[in-house]
Amino acid sequence: MIVAVPKETAPNERRVALVPETVEKLVKAGIGVRVQRGAGERAAFPDPEYEHAGASLADDPASLSSGADVVATVGRPDDAVLRAMRPGATLVGLLAPLGDPAYVESLAKTRISALAMEMIPRITRAQPMDALSSQSNIAGYKAVLLAATALPKFFPMLTTAAGTIPPAKVFVIGAGVAGLQAIATARRLGAVVNAYDARAVVKEQVQSLGATFVEFDLGIDAQAAGGYAKELSPEQIARQQALMAETIAKNDVVITTAAVPGKRAPLLIAQSAVAAMKFGSVIVDLAAETGGNCALTVRDQVITTGNGVTIIGTTNLPSTMPYHASRLYSRNVHALLTSLIKDGALALDPDDEIVRGALLIRDGVVGEQA
Repeated sequence: MIVAVPKETAPNERRVALVPETVEKLVKAGIGVRVQRGAGERAAFPDPEYEHAGASLADDPASLSSGADVVATVGRPDDAVLRAMRPGATLVGLLAPLGDPAYVESLAKTRISALAMEMIPRITRAQPMDALSSQSNIAGYKAVLLAATALPKFFPMLTTAAGTIPPAKVFVIGAGVAGLQAIATARRLGAVVNAYDARAVVKEQVQSLGATFVEFDLGIDAQAAGGYAKELSPEQIARQQALMAETIAKNDVVITTAAVPGKRAPLLIAQSAVAAMKFGSVIVDLAAETGGNCALTVRDQVITTGNGVTIIGTTNLPSTMPYHASRLYSRNVHALLTSLIKDGALALDPDDEIVRGALLIRDGVVGEQA
């Protein structure tokens, strides 16, 4: 069995699907690993480290993918990689299939199989494979660093001979994996942190990190299957915005993380709420890739409003910390592959809950028919 790792080609993508540490484990298990030259360099994993781990190096996508049983990627591979994959081979990666059936259909035409890492069910057995959580942890951490850099204030309280400087106030919206990491990081930097989530079940987690849980009565608990937040109605979103605006105005930093899988991010911060914020305040919108939680967010841009509020819409924050992001993602991929390899081959058992959740295509057949 051969696992191939191409160089990522998406703009600003610096991660790599497998790092030398994981390659060595696969090789010791009798699995061949082929890596495209330069695939790990932007994540600080040079080619000699892969060779030392037992991988062979390929010069181009065609020689890399040809004959491989599995192609492991971070994001969607380019067409050259797909064209070189043999029928029946399996693609594994963060393929962003939700809301994009045309892409799934295009994959099916290659007659390959495809497993989407973001579709792996959130069950106990699959926790080591949970790439969404591993990468969201990094995004939550980096969001706080971006906010601290942009904010014209200290985060911690400081007592000096010139007087006492009060701590910054941070409001985190959404207490999933990214939000909880943002809370923990902001607290480590000394900020006073408040947090909100429509799911009442996360209150205890927020408080355990030393933050205050802000409660807004929406008339429902927005906990959905798999631990995600369910989509709110337009009326509930409007009520949420109105209740949240007052809290937003009292804080120096707002970090938003709310997302609904496969749909546009919920709009939580109206333009009027931004207008009420203090001059110099900062918003970091982690939902910028799917439309943003703030009405004024511009994807992949940092803007400053007329009233002096900085809004950061940078996407793919895990890629800005590619070394550890790649190490964690590589472990997720390794956990998935080793759980599915039987007798030296990848076994896509339709009765396996993990396969059933993540399988987009089986030998060119899409969806439930696969």
